[in-house]
Amino acid sequence: MRKRKRAIGNDIEEHIDESWLIPYADLLTLLLALFIVLYASSIVDKEKYNSLMEVFKSELTGTKIESQQAGLSPTLPIPEENQGLLEEETDEKTNDEELDVLKQQLESFINDNSLQDMVSLKTTERGIEVSLKDLILFDSGEAKLKGGSYQTLNGLIGLINTVSNPISIEGHTDNVPAYNLIYASNWELSAARAISVLKYFESQQIDANRMQFSGYGEYQPLYPNDSYEHRQANRRVNIIILREK
Repeated sequence: MRKRKRAIGNDIEEHIDESWLIPYADLLTLLLALFIVLYASSIVDKEKYNSLMEVFKSELTGTKIESQQAGLSPTLPIPEENQGLLEEETDEKTNDEELDVLKQQLESFINDNSLQDMVSLKTTERGIEVSLKDLILFDSGEAKLKGGSYQTLNGLIGLINTVSNPISIEGHTDNVPAYNLIYASNWELSAARAISVLKYFESQQIDANRMQFSGYGEYQPLYPNDSYEHRQANRRVNIIILREK
């Protein structure tokens, strides 16, 4: 009997107390969850943060998470203040592409109808500028459209209506005074010519709220008014398809 008692005593002495492993494992779990929360809180939005807190709560309490989408998002969220900027950049890029296509179509129209001497085209910061010499549109000193101008204007209208951009119609003259009972100055003549083009555009189904007009008279010449050719080039109506802002 004595011998058996010693054997039992030896078994008790040789057994190691492992109860400390449980709180140690809990501590490691808590630290892991804490680091996950700290990391995630710096890169996720409020909704994802709340989801992570649910994960943290689940680790502590052992409860089941109802949502299957709780946790980190595979991609970083876009801040709300930047979403508007991205949309604007996308819209601008799309509109620029549309204007590029329109310019190519206008170039083809000018070349196909042999209008190079009367109609010019260029791209500016404002948009696409179509410049028509007054000879193709008006008689000298007049602001009423000539009958022969309608075919050219109709071709331009068909192409311009493929985009929704605003349109500025701007009249220009040379520096020869407008000796006319109707128009007391080149300002008035240039403005009247711009209005005539605008009204015709409106009659051909271009929305009035897209259009504006200006009369610059002799004050924005392309060339010095020192020759017939230069004065002729300065007498013009510009149709600018403006970039959307």
